[in-house]
Amino acid sequence: MIFEKEGNSTIVYQENIALLKFVENLKSAYEKLKNDHIIVNLFSFSKLRSDDILEFLELSNKHRGANKSFVLVTDKVTFDDVPDEISLVPTIQEALDLIEMEDIERDLEL
Repeated sequence: MIFEKEGNSTIVYQENIALLKFVENLKSAYEKLKNDHIIVNLFSFSKLRSDDILEFLELSNKHRGANKSFVLVTDKVTFDDVPDEISLVPTIQEALDLIEMEDIERDLEL
């Protein structure tokens, strides 16, 4: 697992491992990441389905419950195919933009 810090966000890249193992590793590393907004880059997975994205639901809910953003990045699944509790965008830049918008909403207490 590769971590890249960008401002108050951490981008997580996966190494060549299975999705379930990646989710397990991410949960194990969560204590180091919990104070940052988290962007999970899923571009290295050649095949993803909406069911695969649901594997991140528990971690997403936990992180968002702590008033932090949790965004998945892939163009293999659309945001229409996943529950509203999961933030899904097709590019890293859109993930950073979404976090910025969510920060503004949190500051305004919306």
